Amino acid sequence: MSHSTEEAGRGPRPARRDVLVLGAGVVLGAAGVGAGWAWSERSPDEPVGEEPAEADAPEAPEPVRFVSSQLTAPRASAWRREGAAISGGLLFTTPRTPTFRGVVYDDRAQPVWIEPDGSAATDLRVQTYRGRPVLTYWTGEVKEGTGNGKGVVLDERYLPVAEVRCGNGVLSDLHEFQLTSRGTALLTSYPTIPYDLTPVGGPADGHVWGGRLQEVDVETGEVLLDWEGLDHIDLTDTYREVDDTGTAALPFDPIHVNSVEEDGDGLLVSARHTGALYRIDRRTGEVLWRFGGRRSDFEVPEGGDFGWQHDLRRQPDGTLTIYDNHENAIETDAVSAALRFELDEEAMTARLVQALRHEDRYGYAMGNAQYLPDGHVLVGWGMDPYATEFDADGEVVFELSDLGLGSYRSYRFPWRGRPATLPDLAVADGSAYISWNGATEVTAWRVLAGERDDRLRPVGEVPREGFETVVALETGSRVVRAEALDADGRVVGRTRTVRA
Repeated sequence: MSHSTEEAGRGPRPARRDVLVLGAGVVLGAAGVGAGWAWSERSPDEPVGEEPAEADAPEAPEPVRFVSSQLTAPRASAWRREGAAISGGLLFTTPRTPTFRGVVYDDRAQPVWIEPDGSAATDLRVQTYRGRPVLTYWTGEVKEGTGNGKGVVLDERYLPVAEVRCGNGVLSDLHEFQLTSRGTALLTSYPTIPYDLTPVGGPADGHVWGGRLQEVDVETGEVLLDWEGLDHIDLTDTYREVDDTGTAALPFDPIHVNSVEEDGDGLLVSARHTGALYRIDRRTGEVLWRFGGRRSDFEVPEGGDFGWQHDLRRQPDGTLTIYDNHENAIETDAVSAALRFELDEEAMTARLVQALRHEDRYGYAMGNAQYLPDGHVLVGWGMDPYATEFDADGEVVFELSDLGLGSYRSYRFPWRGRPATLPDLAVADGSAYISWNGATEVTAWRVLAGERDDRLRPVGEVPREGFETVVALETGSRVVRAEALDADGRVVGRTRTVRA
């Protein structure tokens, strides 16, 4: 596999065709994210206002299935450059299949944990709550472009620690669920608001989705901060067309907040449909600066054009990073990138530090770029169903592929899972099938069999093969049980006894 990385000064690699990132004539698409995905396309020559053609939604690939468990997951694949060092930890994804499902993979693309309830999930990752690592994700009803649900916090036994929702009468959206060191969570919401859309060619009695963000106390649910983007961002800053939206049933989405990040006394906000990044004053709610979009306070540096972006983050060295979707079209010659900028907020200048691209990876929606402590970068390409790891020199060293129809975000984190549930065991066709959803310390399985429960004896011990391990049984085994062993040979879990 080849790689592509651009350092500032070397010049960016041009996209597959010369495009105006956020200007007129951009091909529109991706009206939503989720099971009810709606698409529309418009050629650059098609007059605005004509009814766009609707494309058929693709079918999700057939998932991998198991004997010991009814859980399923996308049959992902992994590639690793020979001899290359990759970052430690597991891979946290939410592939569309066709709704979003939470799946943790290892470096062999074997599932480690699959969200057990079949619920839609986005933004699956490891965060810290009260000084301990926790597994978090958003879950709920996925709609076109948004969702209504809650943030979930689980401990290492996959037991619930907390559920977090927006307050003040609005519902929690799927785009962000970020914990802070103060025991609070940052969430987004897309409330339906009556709005005069005549400035953008819509009806005076129209409706929009707001761009709301809240900070909520995890333990008490108290809303500590409540900010509405439309109070501070002009409607005419949007790059979206009203088209057939703007009704109460299908609101116009002018801002589309998709990430929120703490930044000292401010907040960093990415708004996809204005093509801009914002720094917000936490106390007053005022916009301190804009980067990108129609009214940027910084000149976007050469090679740093971005659009329809996601995942604005402040890195420890002070730089800002985003995932640049680059366009909003299904069919395009553009490629997406992880971009890193240095902003001088006194001189109001911006410099492109690095741009990471790989082959023709392009996600017109979703996506993120995680900058890891060892200098590696994991890029989740959103609608392009890959997660690619670059080393500190910008070389591609690892890639997870076949993530369903694309993953909302993709991460790499260390994680120790010790499930409160028992391991699962099934016997079929003379073999024992064993799995333990979420267990990270199991290295081998010991199988015991016999004629009666009180006369079981070891008949085999085999290394853990992946999510499910298969062990052949001796002829005549009537009763079977399995034991999970860790690296030191200690029993860390036992299945129930199953009749063969």
